[in-house]
Amino acid sequence: MWYWRVEAAMAESGEGVESESTAEGTPALLLLEGGDGDGDTEELVEVVDLESPGPDDLANEMEDVDLEEEEEVVWETEEEDEGVEEGMEAQDDSEVTFSKHTASVFCVSIDPKTNMLAVTGGEDDKAYVWLLSDGELLFECSGHKDSVTCAGFSHDSMLVATGDMSGLIKVWQVDTKEEIWSFEVGDLEWMEWHPQAHVLLAGTADGNSWMWKIPSGECKTFQGPNCPATCGHVLPDGKRAVVGYEDGTVRFWDLKQGNSLHVLKGQDGHQGPLTCVASNKDGSLVLTGSVDCHSKLVNSATGKVVFVFGAENIVPKPSTGEAEEAESNSVESLGFCSVMPLAAVGYLDGTLAIYDLATQTLRHKCQHESGIVQLLWEENSPVVYTCSLDGAVFLWDARSGKLISEYRGHSAEILDFALNKDASIVVTTSGDHQAKVFCVQRPDR
Repeated sequence: MWYWRVEAAMAESGEGVESESTAEGTPALLLLEGGDGDGDTEELVEVVDLESPGPDDLANEMEDVDLEEEEEVVWETEEEDEGVEEGMEAQDDSEVTFSKHTASVFCVSIDPKTNMLAVTGGEDDKAYVWLLSDGELLFECSGHKDSVTCAGFSHDSMLVATGDMSGLIKVWQVDTKEEIWSFEVGDLEWMEWHPQAHVLLAGTADGNSWMWKIPSGECKTFQGPNCPATCGHVLPDGKRAVVGYEDGTVRFWDLKQGNSLHVLKGQDGHQGPLTCVASNKDGSLVLTGSVDCHSKLVNSATGKVVFVFGAENIVPKPSTGEAEEAESNSVESLGFCSVMPLAAVGYLDGTLAIYDLATQTLRHKCQHESGIVQLLWEENSPVVYTCSLDGAVFLWDARSGKLISEYRGHSAEILDFALNKDASIVVTTSGDHQAKVFCVQRPDR
């Protein structure tokens, strides 16, 4: 390698190099040949006069410069970089891609009866029902006037409901592809089918929760506090629902009588808006999650808080520079394992916490590079699935805390995902305007 150094710089470096000058006293440039990086000394090769060169001198010097070689080196480097990026983007582990949406796809659900159909809704004000096998469109759920943020099949897969942000909810009969019911409420926060009947529930920004018999439209409302009902879930017995609100309160509702059974507020409630709620298989325990980074284990029969799982138990206290990032952390998703006394909590900072419910202690901490959007447990094994903002799906063994496998294919964040009954298929939706079907390969099955 060649190094060009002005004599003044050499003197300042303290390397013991004597000053050089031309006979006329003009500055000189020392041309040295450097060592090979293993401690070899530099050898003085030539002293070059820095007096302004004439046109002929410049022309002669330019003849020795190989511009073509320099260009090749630069372009080769850029091409290599581009190749790496293209390779990363090209990874696609999916079997089927559904590309009818023209904007971000917000929600997805798989039909529970046959596990053959998916419904997706997106920012393009569209919802579609399509075949998982090949992505073929079955029918469009038309008529929405805002982003479709909620979509799901009834327990018997006969009906599919779609809801948009403006509060327009529509129900379609799957076999005839016909709309059979619609209703308009306030801004929609969540929507869920009853686990055993053609009954639809939803929560709105005015604090109300609604329940309709479909298709008759017979309606019942459950009036909460004067703030959005941010999340809700019908308990497995089909007789009660748990609803979380923006003010941090949690209410258990008797669906038949229409009255509130338990209210968690103050110290029993959360110090920020609720983000998610879930119940265990028999509905005896409920987990609530909030932007306050806490998840609370609640006895659904008594309404008493059994235990509080806090982010401070798994995440080190942030330094001053990390404080702002820590403040943006929140519980994004949670759920119970159906075969072991375990619960999982997913955080926006990418932490997946696996808790042992028997001892109420942290069992494993699994870290993602990006924030967790949602988590789902396999129905009959201690395996938890997570999707994240970096566009990947991960499978974790909750017994060991080890990563089993990961699946990629999206070029933007995953916004929702669904798992079929035997956990052989994962369907994802993304900000890249696509939904994808991944076939899960598990060596232990």
